[in-house]
Amino acid sequence: MIPNTIFARTSKTFAVLLLILLSEPLFAGEWNMVYNLKGKWKFTIGDNKSWASDRYNDFDWEQIYAPAAWEDKGFHGYDGYAWYRKTIKLYNQYPKDELFLCLGYIDDVDEVYFNGELIGFSGQFPPSLQTAYNAYRRYRIPKDLLRTDRPNVIAVRVYDSHISGGIVKGDIGIYKKALNQNLAQDLSGVWDFRPGDLKPWESPKQNQQRPWSPIMVPSAWEYQGYKHLNGYAWYQKSFTVTQELASEDLVLLLGKIDDCDQVFLNGKKIGATGLDDHGPILAEDPHSWQVERAYPIPAYTLLINAPNILHVRVHDWYEYGGIFEGEIGLAKN
Repeated sequence: MIPNTIFARTSKTFAVLLLILLSEPLFAGEWNMVYNLKGKWKFTIGDNKSWASDRYNDFDWEQIYAPAAWEDKGFHGYDGYAWYRKTIKLYNQYPKDELFLCLGYIDDVDEVYFNGELIGFSGQFPPSLQTAYNAYRRYRIPKDLLRTDRPNVIAVRVYDSHISGGIVKGDIGIYKKALNQNLAQDLSGVWDFRPGDLKPWESPKQNQQRPWSPIMVPSAWEYQGYKHLNGYAWYQKSFTVTQELASEDLVLLLGKIDDCDQVFLNGKKIGATGLDDHGPILAEDPHSWQVERAYPIPAYTLLINAPNILHVRVHDWYEYGGIFEGEIGLAKN
């Protein structure tokens, strides 16, 4: 903890707790359901990663109603792993809309797959169990995974440690935003992450020196297995921009970051808030965690029809850390 920041810490803690308590009601009016997922799902206890595949045949699985604790639906007293699967048809009604899979509250930990690809997770599975029972699950469905010519398969891996388990409550479904989005390209979802700090990590040539771990963006890293992490950590994201954005003046939006950050695109620094090459500068900006990040992308920095590598160096002092809320992606200036 840094001296003379007691008031700032108290304000930050209160604001974060208020956000957690009110997150679902605050966003309720901005979303329209396009497919209701309440009802019968395929279900089995146990754990096998092959069950994530859209090609897996689940014909002999039991059926279970969701949302509801599985203890109330015939699996009384069961703690451990279980999987849900559901096959749905989505027609070509939303070609320009960003769609989100909302699964309400899951007790305790989950991984979610759409057509066999991981699109989101909350908490951490054993042996380093970190519950996320109080986190609302909302995961963006990448447009390249969405099928309109054949069925889509949703697979949900769940671990419950005790008491209630499973997809327990919430208005579960496929949603789109009721308001127009500002993003030309959404970059939220699964990123790469590593605690610690080493400046060469910003270089695309150095980014594979040791393994990165998956993390959800936006979401505080404490929800994802890094409960006691304070100090430095790095995020990494690879993405491709199509020719239609080549002539646009673009801005990188990174929502809110707790506490300070530096941002590198293809190895070039494009912005920073409360952090320089020598370390965090809290004394000059004690409320940097409340600032919405928007960094203009310099000309000729972004590659078209080729992979771009984005790195975000973050320093957190206490409480919640990381890229924790807001719109994440490219916007037209």
